[in-house]
Amino acid sequence: MSQNFKYSNRVVIYPLLMVFTIWLVFWFQVRVYGGIKNYGIHPQEIDGLFGIFTSPFLHANIQHLYHNSIPLFVLTMALFYFYNKIAWRVIFFGIVVSGFLTWIIGKSGNHIGASGLIYVLVSFMFFKGILAKHYRLIALSLLVIFLYGSMIWYVFPIKDGVSWEGHLGGLLTGLVFAIIFRRSVAKPERYVWEQPTYNEADDPFMKQFDEDGNFIEQKPEDETDLESDEVSKTSINYIFKNKED
Repeated sequence: MSQNFKYSNRVVIYPLLMVFTIWLVFWFQVRVYGGIKNYGIHPQEIDGLFGIFTSPFLHANIQHLYHNSIPLFVLTMALFYFYNKIAWRVIFFGIVVSGFLTWIIGKSGNHIGASGLIYVLVSFMFFKGILAKHYRLIALSLLVIFLYGSMIWYVFPIKDGVSWEGHLGGLLTGLVFAIIFRRSVAKPERYVWEQPTYNEADDPFMKQFDEDGNFIEQKPEDETDLESDEVSKTSINYIFKNKED
């Protein structure tokens, strides 16, 4: 199964809506009902299962919300652009699976925040690009690591008050999704203005590129002749002539 790299308004609108939603919930938490933040994931408690669906939208304070908003926006934009056909499945099941793993392995407490989903997206896009072996997706993987590679340390209990269990659950979930969706390799779409009005197979210039636009290095047919000409031009000819008396 393949999908296309194609820009549309949803690449920006959906991420904006997600970020707007978590800010709206935080406004409700501050202005209307502060107790809403207690509806997070409570590990090993049956009532705490409900928090799997609500925890990504709840945050402890403005700093917590701010630090999650930027990576959530950037990563969801990349997700909807490069993996538009499976984006909502990755987000929804990412929330459910990573949340459930947090509920299983988490220590007693109230686990909240969108960081679990962020780890799902970072892990998914990194491993997906590596497994897909598509040059654009590999470039995306490297960019993700460059921007958010330092987050790997927070899957370990190195800081009090941070749900490393949620981060670890997100990391594992993203890896599993990358394997499950490994056949969903995106390829660039040709737009109308790019459609040929002739048979490209007969165009000697277009033969130099593959279907993805990569340049194909090929040896010219007359390379051998050129090499022989160069040899003949650089060779030195000795002529023997008898001395005349």
